[in-house]
Amino acid sequence: QVQLVESGGGLVQAGDSLRLSCAPSVTTRSSYVMAWFRQAPGKEREFVAGITWSGSTNYIDCVKGRFTISRDNAKNAVYLQMNTLKPEDTAIYYCAYRPGPYVITQSTNLYPYWGQGTQVTVSS
Repeated sequence: QVQLVESGGGLVQAGDSLRLSCAPSVTTRSSYVMAWFRQAPGKEREFVAGITWSGSTNYIDCVKGRFTISRDNAKNAVYLQMNTLKPEDTAIYYCAYRPGPYVITQSTNLYPYWGQGTQVTVSS
C-alpha cells in the first residue's frame, strides 16, 4: 500500500509564500503522474497542479505564475511552491499519485493514492 506524506502547510498572510512537500512511502515507478489538489470548505476537490515523471507540468489558470510544481527523483519527493498567496487559496491541499505512463489529468477518480492533506490558510 502506497502512503503519501505531506508537509508544509500553515497560516500565512496574503502575499506570503509556502512550500508543500509530498513523499511517497515507496519509490515511485519509472513513470508516474503526481499532482496537488485542494478542497475549500463547502467546495469540491479541485486540481491545482500536476507533474509527470518526464517533467511535464500543468496548472489551473488561477495559480499560473504563482505556483510551481517540481520533483526531486533522488529524494523521491514532489513539491508545490506557492508564492503571492491569496485568501482564496485557503484550503486543504492533497497530494495524489498515479503510477504509470499517463498524461496529467484533473480527474480525482484516476489517482489511486492520496495523502492525508495539509491545511493552508491565507489571511487577508
